[in-house]
Amino acid sequence: MLTAATWRQGLRSGLMTTWQLGKIIFPITLLVTVLQHTPVIEWIVRLFTPVMSLFGLPGDAALILVLGNLLNLYAAIGAMLTMTLSVKEVFILSVMLSFSHNLLVESAVASRIGVKTWIIVTVRLGLAVLSGVLINLLWQGGTETAKYGIVPDKPAEVNGWLEILLSSLQTASIGIVQLAVIVIPLMIGIQLLKDIKALPYLAKGLTPLTRILGVSDKTGVTLMAGLIFGIAYGAGAMIQAAKEDNLSQKDLYLTSVFLVACHAVVEDTLLFVPLGVNGLFLLGIRFVGAVVLTFLTAKVWTYVEQRGQRLRRETA
Repeated sequence: MLTAATWRQGLRSGLMTTWQLGKIIFPITLLVTVLQHTPVIEWIVRLFTPVMSLFGLPGDAALILVLGNLLNLYAAIGAMLTMTLSVKEVFILSVMLSFSHNLLVESAVASRIGVKTWIIVTVRLGLAVLSGVLINLLWQGGTETAKYGIVPDKPAEVNGWLEILLSSLQTASIGIVQLAVIVIPLMIGIQLLKDIKALPYLAKGLTPLTRILGVSDKTGVTLMAGLIFGIAYGAGAMIQAAKEDNLSQKDLYLTSVFLVACHAVVEDTLLFVPLGVNGLFLLGIRFVGAVVLTFLTAKVWTYVEQRGQRLRRETA
């Protein structure tokens, strides 16, 4: 039940989260917008155009990917809001960033569950690169200019640094408003799940998924914590569940492989919706990619285990 206390705590969390994330998005949006009127962006475009062409992206899109991977999605979106991109380019960036973002923090958190960092980074970057290349090759549409929610179109010409600064402030401010519209209701919903202790009950519904992935039913709480709260936000619940449920090394690795590819599905998906991205397509690609990768990893793991057992029996 959504009590007054839940509303207050959820609203407080939403406002605090908006403030914390706004401190990232606002200055980056402002800085990148200003830099677009300097030679810096042109240097970036020339340097990264050959690599970005593999994904069908312009050279300056490299800045979005770097910010997203080294910082977080909010920094990447802040940079994206300043650029004129096609619908296809925005979708490719969204899919790549949904697989690979906040690598430093989330990889460190995931490694605390017992998985080596280099495996996590390799999986996430590999999925991002593969998805970007495939979407670029397979999708021939999406050439129209993307519309970023309520962010106004760029003026045809900006005269003088005062107009540049005012335009940058407008874009950055509207970006924060769009963030608040998503984050505050999300935090209230998460607070409700915490208050009613719904996580264990929701986890029971993941039994079919755990069987497909080849992990034990005990991973349900860890999977649900990662899917809803994400790797960084849900780290406490994930680490606690991993310890209390005494998960095997196989369960830990397979669960981590799935979650590094598909986590915080509500928040991460909704963040891209104001950019004109189809949330269902984005979530579907991410979920299917995570399931296929984890399923194949489980098959390889089982094969290696069985082969090792046969060798031990033969040498006994």
